[in-house]
Amino acid sequence: MTIWEAVAVFAAGIAAGAINAVVGSGSLVTFPALVAVGIDPVVANVSNNIGLVPGSFTGAYGYRAELTGQRERLLRLGPASAIGSLIGGILLLFLDPSVFKVVVPVLIGLSCVLVVVQPKLSGWLSARREEADPHGGVVLWLGVLGAGIYGGYFGAAQGVLLIGLLGSFLTEPLQRVNAAKNVLALIVNGTAAVLFILIAHVDWWAVLAVAVGATVGGFIGGTFGRRIPAPVLRGIIVCVGIVAIIKLVYG
Repeated sequence: MTIWEAVAVFAAGIAAGAINAVVGSGSLVTFPALVAVGIDPVVANVSNNIGLVPGSFTGAYGYRAELTGQRERLLRLGPASAIGSLIGGILLLFLDPSVFKVVVPVLIGLSCVLVVVQPKLSGWLSARREEADPHGGVVLWLGVLGAGIYGGYFGAAQGVLLIGLLGSFLTEPLQRVNAAKNVLALIVNGTAAVLFILIAHVDWWAVLAVAVGATVGGFIGGTFGRRIPAPVLRGIIVCVGIVAIIKLVYG
């Protein structure tokens, strides 16, 4: 990787870190950038995942105020993200990539629909539960597990999927949902990163360029993204999801 290629990947890392903190689709910026500089797609995916971990941390830290009171919830949902991430990471290394190529756009599209209808759906679900589970119950746990599998495999727009799930099953404002999403995405990325470091081929120069950029971007997104009004944030999430589908289908 030349110095100019490293600078380009670093810049992509900044954008990805900020996007991940606010919405969650940063891999759609960094992954193509790594492939464009000549890195094998699987190695690029692995290196990208590892590199985005520091940005996930700074993004979650930026939302620390919105995380107040969510410790028990995250302790319940966190293992689902970790287990799912391990499964997804193993699939990435051993499964034919074409298997997920058709499924991924469908998942992103469904998550966008969930984000749009989340306010009404959340109220509908709460009204029909005798005792609303403040942590979403078994169904949400299984949904987070599925999102973890997807995130460990590829991860682009896993934040959109998580927001759609969390927002539909939790009676929380969207910014608090986004804060929980950041922590769960951090668990997914961190778990997959450990797996990839142990058993996969990694381009460490690519990791370094993405990591430094994503750390800066995550801080920016975590600091300013939490100030975005819920309707605007919802619109951004859906737009990013639509772009993700277009890039995955036609990119």
